Amino acid sequence: MSVPTIALIGASGHGRRHRQHIEDLGDRVRLVALGDVQGLPGEELPVYTDHRRLLAEHKPDYVVICTPPHTHLPIALDAVHAGADLLLEKPPVLDLDAHERLSAALTATGRRCQVGFQALGSPTLPALAALGLGRLTHIAVAGAWWRPATYWTRSPWSGRRAVDGALVNPFAHALMQALAIGDVRPPWTLELERFRTRDIEVEDTAALRLTPVDGPVITVAVTLASTEFIAGDITVTGADGAAHVVYPTDRLDGVELPGRVGLLENLLSGDPLLVPLSRTAPFTALAAQIMAAPDPVPLTGVAHDDGVAIPGIADLVRTAAARHALLSEVGDLPCAS
Repeated sequence: MSVPTIALIGASGHGRRHRQHIEDLGDRVRLVALGDVQGLPGEELPVYTDHRRLLAEHKPDYVVICTPPHTHLPIALDAVHAGADLLLEKPPVLDLDAHERLSAALTATGRRCQVGFQALGSPTLPALAALGLGRLTHIAVAGAWWRPATYWTRSPWSGRRAVDGALVNPFAHALMQALAIGDVRPPWTLELERFRTRDIEVEDTAALRLTPVDGPVITVAVTLASTEFIAGDITVTGADGAAHVVYPTDRLDGVELPGRVGLLENLLSGDPLLVPLSRTAPFTALAAQIMAAPDPVPLTGVAHDDGVAIPGIADLVRTAAARHALLSEVGDLPCAS
């Protein structure tokens, strides 16, 4: 039986993690080519700056796409029409029109697309469902991280409207996890607050409250401008109790649960996909609303290392999540004059 072939498009930056994961699979798959618009000097494998040439010459069985979000759709369409199944990094696409186009292409070609929301391979989700919390009423996410100035200059698309931002990029996994836990889908009412501490087009600090017609209310309070770290705590409240999930570690009520299923392994196995494109439609719908919202409000902060921090922001994030509130409803933020 021949070993399936795989290509990695977007092999630098975060793509290096995908390459290591592919190599960790040993002889279960054969990496045949790499794609990167900047090239990869000194690389032994064939490297292509044009993904279409890579697909035509190697016809890989699988393609991992780890390129900037706004490039996902054309590369994914080319790959499925070339006969490949996909592991597509998050966010998969940036609007529902693109989501529908890719979905239609998958149906027409019979190919499969796994989306790289790794937390949905976590054992915490089925374990959470087994706790018997009753009808879920609220899901709250609290996250406080630190990102230096260089984070916002790491690539040409960093900090740019419609492709980046704390909610749809760094905290995308926690946001997707909350949507999945509550099986929350449109229609919904979105209340959104976006703030920035530096000269970027997107938010580094934000809060949202999502109230669906059917399902639990989701509240999210996050920041990338905190000197105190909150990993990404998710509190799930139901009619019969509550539980706490921590992203990105697989912990439920303080207990680590081993056994996360790798999304590439799941794709290669032929088993039902853990994160098919269809499962991410609510995330795409919400991300499109967030990215189309008014510009974030400028905040003033204090110098911290190579960047700016907001004093006391971790406490505000924690309180907002606990009260199912927006940041403005639990304290004062240092808005720039």
